[in-house]
Amino acid sequence: MKTEQRLKELGIELAKATSPMANYVNAVRTGNLLYLAGKGPGLPGKPLPTGKVGRDFTVEDGYVHARETGLNLIAVMKAELGDLDRVKRIVKVLGMVNATPEFGNQPEVINGCSDLFVEVFGDRGRHARSAVGLGSLPRGIPVEIEVIVEVEGDAASTPRAAVAAKPAAKKAAPKTKAAPKAKKAAKKKKR
Repeated sequence: MKTEQRLKELGIELAKATSPMANYVNAVRTGNLLYLAGKGPGLPGKPLPTGKVGRDFTVEDGYVHARETGLNLIAVMKAELGDLDRVKRIVKVLGMVNATPEFGNQPEVINGCSDLFVEVFGDRGRHARSAVGLGSLPRGIPVEIEVIVEVEGDAASTPRAAVAAKPAAKKAAPKTKAAPKAKKAAKKKKR
């Protein structure tokens, strides 16, 4: 089944991938691996959730925030690859939970993202994972997740690579004038 069709079956409509907030990019491709920068929860038009799991949020709330984060990561995959069927496998997930010192249910929180990946990608969504608690996260968000994805096809076939290659292609093929001797030789051959 096509991944886009699976999203429709699940009633999921992806938002546009958010832009990075500093001097970095959403993803970097090397070989057949796509490294996604850490993303947090939050939906367009809604305030950014802030607070600690174990104090301001329950485990269940954290699960929902991790699922939202997973949706934001899938939106990045879509923007980078153009076609989610190019996701060969979710390789690794690093889930970070902004939690109180005594909180110990980080895996249950990050399950929100892991469960989503399996729902959307099936067996391709099963991955290795770390789920850790941290004393704080950027802007006070409750969850941040980064992902490594194995992809099908070469890097040149990604939408971002194609856009970046266009100006380079124009520069790579400058017009050159033929030397006068070469022009004379060409004329003689035509006769």
